[in-house]
Amino acid sequence: RMAAAPPSYCFVAFPPCSKDGLVVFGKNSARPRDEVQEVVYFAAAEHDPGSKVECTYIEIEQVPKTHAVVLSRPSWLWGAEMGANEHGVCVANEAIVTREPASESEALLGMDLVRLGLERGATAKEALDVIVALLEEHGQGGNYYEDGSSCHTFQSAFLIVDRNEAWILETSGKYWAAEKITEGVKCICNQLSLTTKIDAEHPELRNYVKSQGWWNGDSDFNFSEVFSLADDHLVCCSGRESLEKQGGDVSAQAMIDVLRDKDSGVCVDSESFLTTASIVSVLPQDPSFPCIHYFTGTPDPSRSIFKPFIFVDDVKLVPKVQSPSFGNDDPAKKIPRFQEKPDRRHELYKAHEWARSLLENDQDKGQKLMRIMLDLEKQGLEAMEDILSRTEILDPAEVVDLFYDCVDTELKFFK
Repeated sequence: RMAAAPPSYCFVAFPPCSKDGLVVFGKNSARPRDEVQEVVYFAAAEHDPGSKVECTYIEIEQVPKTHAVVLSRPSWLWGAEMGANEHGVCVANEAIVTREPASESEALLGMDLVRLGLERGATAKEALDVIVALLEEHGQGGNYYEDGSSCHTFQSAFLIVDRNEAWILETSGKYWAAEKITEGVKCICNQLSLTTKIDAEHPELRNYVKSQGWWNGDSDFNFSEVFSLADDHLVCCSGRESLEKQGGDVSAQAMIDVLRDKDSGVCVDSESFLTTASIVSVLPQDPSFPCIHYFTGTPDPSRSIFKPFIFVDDVKLVPKVQSPSFGNDDPAKKIPRFQEKPDRRHELYKAHEWARSLLENDQDKGQKLMRIMLDLEKQGLEAMEDILSRTEILDPAEVVDLFYDCVDTELKFFK
């Protein structure tokens, strides 16, 4: 039996389930417990013809122009667990296990495809097209974890969202299927979820599964049934019910509450895995309003603060949520890989470690600290609601150091 995929959860809610014409997106990234995630911003850029881009394990052709992106990523790799671009596209991935073993040979990781989709796609559908074209050309494979002792490989699923629609994309090797969503609440987790409603697919998908003897061509084509391991096809998402109960009121706060819920299993804190970072994005369907992306940059959302980021030109960089860079000396870049593990903790991560130990060990001080943290978060959420309820256009100068200031204030509290 293959190793279980880390139980991350991704959500999207569309009006009328969500508030005020907003699309609300969220993800908890479940990863090995001690892995550090950083939050990084890359400005839009133009690239010379013929230039290459070095992904986690392989180099591929660069495109003439890449969009500005903000990413939450395990700090040893090139790609991202989740993120957004300047055009209001959000992408998150899930590691999944299918009946087809995932390749150990180094290719693109699911996380690389998240970043490539965001850098190259100005809509959700464009990002999907980018991901499946790269999958066809380069394939997916390689170690998902920073682990020199064994290779952990998975197939990938993606939730790709913009202001108008979302796509659930599920892959096995280079084969894929996708479903388009424009209403209601959807959750994806670490198992296949597509069934018979398929809105786009690999042109050879059905021939391939017939040739493998996985489908006879007569019955309805059900992607999950065809590709899941026999015992694996379960309904996975416990968080969806809590969002549906909101009855038309899914907001950033409601999404944050779902991501913090340990009882439902959405907020993972187990022997092997921890929710090492979280994101919530609010995408107004009216394009005259800005999209707002909240990142924790720290583990365990129930003990972290969601801090807002808005794309504007010259946005202030936040080195305090960026891990140290080891350049070409990084053990992740040398062959054989991962022979040692450098200390990748960033400043916010270290300060937050102190806060987590206080919350665990000193009830009174811990509760007091948690109240201060939640109060800080609430101020941010209210300020963002104010921006989304205004009639005048947002002045970029007002939010150029928004995320920077929120991280800075959080650090001051921990100190």
